[in-house]
Amino acid sequence: MNANAPSSSSGGAGSPDVNAPRRNSKRPKYSRFTQQELPACKPILTPKWVISAFMLVTVVFIPIGLVSLFASRDVVEIVDRYDNACIPPGTKSQKVQHIQDARSNKTCVRSLTVTKRMKQPIYVYYQLDNYYQNHRRYVKSRSDQQLRNRGDENDTSSCDPENEANGMSIVPCGLIAWSLFNDTFSFSTRNNSQLNVNKREISWKSDRDEKFGSDVFPKNFQNGSLIGGGRLNESIPLSQQEDLIVWMRTAALPTFRKLYGKIEVDIEEGETINVVLENRYNTYSFSGKKKLVLSTTSWLGGKNNFIGIAYLSVGGLCFLLASTFTIIYLVKPRHLGDPTYLSWNRNPGGH
Repeated sequence: MNANAPSSSSGGAGSPDVNAPRRNSKRPKYSRFTQQELPACKPILTPKWVISAFMLVTVVFIPIGLVSLFASRDVVEIVDRYDNACIPPGTKSQKVQHIQDARSNKTCVRSLTVTKRMKQPIYVYYQLDNYYQNHRRYVKSRSDQQLRNRGDENDTSSCDPENEANGMSIVPCGLIAWSLFNDTFSFSTRNNSQLNVNKREISWKSDRDEKFGSDVFPKNFQNGSLIGGGRLNESIPLSQQEDLIVWMRTAALPTFRKLYGKIEVDIEEGETINVVLENRYNTYSFSGKKKLVLSTTSWLGGKNNFIGIAYLSVGGLCFLLASTFTIIYLVKPRHLGDPTYLSWNRNPGGH
């Protein structure tokens, strides 16, 4: 007997080796979900379906666009740019020096004519152009903890360079608060009837309740060598200083409007509104513009033709495409193939 022949105890050919390491398979467990074999809807876009879809969008979008456009046109809006008009004639070439001079007279009188009856409430906005509130350093120059909690008035590390003045912390600190808009407006009609401006609840309720503390009061504000903007009443908590709250919600674009107040009486067509304003805020050093805006609202909000035009444009485009496809389909139709020859119809399992 050959000693080199394999013995029966070592197993026959093809027998698994008990000492060999087992191979772990990475093949996932089979399921119809993992293999994407579940029943699915695979629509065939026939010409009739495509034309019907475009016509459906047309029927929905065009009425919405018309209603939105008519609602926007019902809004009465008066816009008056006053930054250049309120500079005295002799100082036109020295605008920055005039606005920075505390002794110069900055009172300005403007007249606005109402071309259409304005129903209350009439919202008063100030608009600034070429003003980049979204600048990274400007946006980060604030302390939310300080604005919210009285005990964190020394938390001014994020407010540089407006964090301290005369060795004491500034409340509220930062460039945003320091640059607070400080032009003021008062309104009257031609018979000298005063139009009161309601400045309550012009800010977001969440900002008043959550972001600005009712026990936090201004302290050491605008006491540095360089005055940026408006001053604050130190006897009123920050949660009630709504001009500041509105200003602290920074704008995303360089042209923006912020709510100044509300006039809560109707103003008839043809009426003349006399505006006495204090032109204090410096936009001349960076070629900015200042505008006063009086506006009513509709169910859609303020005056904005973009939404209506956008809906009409999409609806019109869909109507044009539907018409084009209809003409092509009628003039030169194309025979549709038999869908039973599609792969998923011949072999649903994919095998």
